[in-house]
Amino acid sequence: MLQNLTGWHALIVLAIVLLIFGAAKLPALARSVGQSVRILKQESTDAASDDPVPPTTAVPVAPAVPVAPAVLVAASVPPTPSTP
Repeated sequence: MLQNLTGWHALIVLAIVLLIFGAAKLPALARSVGQSVRILKQESTDAASDDPVPPTTAVPVAPAVPVAPAVLVAASVPPTPSTP
């Protein structure tokens, strides 16, 4: 679409912009366009560097649960009757 544009076309577009905005506003217009491009570049590089953080490979350790000593567990089991 834009392959057929030549230097003359750019000159005509520049003349139309000059007529619309006037010579006094052209520096401010160019400054704002440059600032917009700079912000766009900064935001695109920031977005590219904001990769999501991969999850950690550390496995969470469960809190220690107190365990009854084996002696108490064995004492709480009723004895089995022995057969003669």
